[in-house]
Amino acid sequence: MLFMGTIAATTAEADFSAKTIGQDARSPYMRVFGRSLPPIGHVSFCKEFPEECAGSATRDTKVKLTHARKKDLRTVNDAVNRMVHPVSDMSLYGRVEHWTYPNGKGDCEDYVLLKQRLLVERGWPANSLLITVVRDENNEGHAVLTVRTSMGDFLLDNKRADIRTWNDSPYTFVKRQSGRDPKVWVSLTRPSKRRAKPTAGTGTN
Repeated sequence: MLFMGTIAATTAEADFSAKTIGQDARSPYMRVFGRSLPPIGHVSFCKEFPEECAGSATRDTKVKLTHARKKDLRTVNDAVNRMVHPVSDMSLYGRVEHWTYPNGKGDCEDYVLLKQRLLVERGWPANSLLITVVRDENNEGHAVLTVRTSMGDFLLDNKRADIRTWNDSPYTFVKRQSGRDPKVWVSLTRPSKRRAKPTAGTGTN
């Protein structure tokens, strides 16, 4: 069942906003804070599958969340979570990060890529389906699919069977694809006054 609410004004809300600086847990949509470097795994993926990374949108698309659209999300999320067995890139490919479509096995970004492709095949606009990098409960890199809808941003996650609003997650949000160009990534954390040295990507599991 889709969770359609937003977090109430509680201590949990304050904790959420403290983890991802600049985000408002009461908002149905994430804020973005300028461009960010893409994960190196996605750069390699776009070289291998350039047709999957072609962008021509002039703005983000928020899909009207009809009953049929909700069913699409549940069907695709359930199917991919069942069909893919979680295995690290190091075990499969002998490298820390390798983004590709899973063949029965894969890690979090592989789940996301397949969900993204299957939803596009069902008629969803690609620029409403944005790969998103977060830090999970253990402060480890993780990837989820953000779905931009008329009712807010929702997450498709290989760690969960249910589909939740972005602000009903335990994650710290790092970066995601731009809705205008899938090769461009944007930051989800407000930059601090003291700039940290940027990194090329964020390892995910």
